Amino acid sequence: MSLDITQVVTLLDEHHLLKTVTMTDTNQAFQHVNYNSQTVAPDTLFFCKGNFKPAYLLGAKKAGATAYVSETRYEEGQGLTSIIVTNIQKAMSLLGAAFYGYPQNDLFIIAFTGTKGKTTSAYFTYGIEQKHTHDRVALFSTIDRIVGNAPEDRFKSDLTTPESLDLFHDMRHAVDNGMTHLVMEVSSQAYKKNRVYGLKYNVGIFLNISPDHIGENEHPTFADYLHCKEQLLVNADTCIINAETDHLADVYYAAKTTTQPENIYLYAREGAKLQLPLDLDVTFKNTNETLHQSDFQVTAVSEKAKQLAIDGSYELHVPGDFNENNATSAIIASALSGASYDDAKAALTNVHVPGRMEMVTSKDHGTIYIDYAHNYGSLKALLSFLRLQTGAGRVIVVIGSTGNKGVSRREGFGKALSEEADVAILTTDDPAYEDPKKIAEEIDAHIDHQKVKVQYVMDRKTAIETAIKMSTKDDIVVLAGKGEDAFQKVNGVNAPYPTDVTIAKNAVEEL
Repeated sequence: MSLDITQVVTLLDEHHLLKTVTMTDTNQAFQHVNYNSQTVAPDTLFFCKGNFKPAYLLGAKKAGATAYVSETRYEEGQGLTSIIVTNIQKAMSLLGAAFYGYPQNDLFIIAFTGTKGKTTSAYFTYGIEQKHTHDRVALFSTIDRIVGNAPEDRFKSDLTTPESLDLFHDMRHAVDNGMTHLVMEVSSQAYKKNRVYGLKYNVGIFLNISPDHIGENEHPTFADYLHCKEQLLVNADTCIINAETDHLADVYYAAKTTTQPENIYLYAREGAKLQLPLDLDVTFKNTNETLHQSDFQVTAVSEKAKQLAIDGSYELHVPGDFNENNATSAIIASALSGASYDDAKAALTNVHVPGRMEMVTSKDHGTIYIDYAHNYGSLKALLSFLRLQTGAGRVIVVIGSTGNKGVSRREGFGKALSEEADVAILTTDDPAYEDPKKIAEEIDAHIDHQKVKVQYVMDRKTAIETAIKMSTKDDIVVLAGKGEDAFQKVNGVNAPYPTDVTIAKNAVEEL
């Protein structure tokens, strides 16, 4: 893999990103691309991005970088080829794709966006595609990055959608490992920060939208958040839309700007009331539901959907009737890639989503449920489902909220707790640079204290142990927000964290 200076200049010029270039060598070639000065190797094209400091460029230069791409010229870059651009993130995405040989062209890419359900839907699709492709599918999710079938090809994600250089590097790795398909989550931040600039998808799925990720370090307004979410559909050959989503008109017409109606598939629960008088392509309905299993029926309504041959019954062992919606999107998407009904039916019964509806039982105390639910909609759906299915005496919830992002979640948590919980233990959850106690107080300000008893226990491990100890056999304990996240993000540091699941299991063993 390499990239020469002529290719760089031509590509940037074609996309109207190039301002000036000062070359040290007209035949210059680059053997590496990088944005991290600590891992630069000789003959690297270095990108000055983000909260950049000139000292980083100096470090890259000493390590062997021979050129840099930036929106600003730096004195520290003297002696290097300087490539000044109008937008560093767009430039990095375009050049990253070129350096790694456009690996996306060798993959059938299914991409999900939505305020909730992206990870679960991605895992459902990954499971079906494993069956369909005989294990030649990669996965880029909030939880895992899987680029092959060897143990070393599976690792934990640090971002839902990684930086463009990492994204194309991992795509190339997947292709070199023989992968033919890719299932990925695409966050709104990926579009806000141009991490996926220029990337096209074979199938793009829009699950839902609700106020979230609005804040100083995220999206300034809901309109901006919605716009960024819609870009996945604008960049997809075929679009799948959950017709029950809020703002359906905006979402549908965004898809139509670049996609013919015959390549847009709308699905919804049977009998759902839609915000637009649109004809559905696929419907689904629940036929049986327990705490451990969900059975549902999928029906193709339109002629184009009937061509997918997806009609029939399906079974999930990821509980929660809300997951039938996610599974239906996965069934349609996989069918568009060539998967059969039998592939989907067989695969879905075996899908496990880490950190989603994990269960720990105890002998003398309540049953503990661990879930990533991290906004009003997902927490409300989770608690409502568990109360209905378990007939719980009390619903005890351990919850915090992230710092410096998703500020609107705090009010949503307070509302969901008021509607569905009996006891709330407010604690820490990735506070970043904020005071976790103040975050907890903001949640508490929206809790109805006539309905919910509230405690503050700011150490999350202690909070979990407290909740379990106070529970009786008839109660359930819900640990919300972190799932199997193995870190706490505090003051810019990813501090190791044993996970909610591990803490709950240890607490039960001690009891």
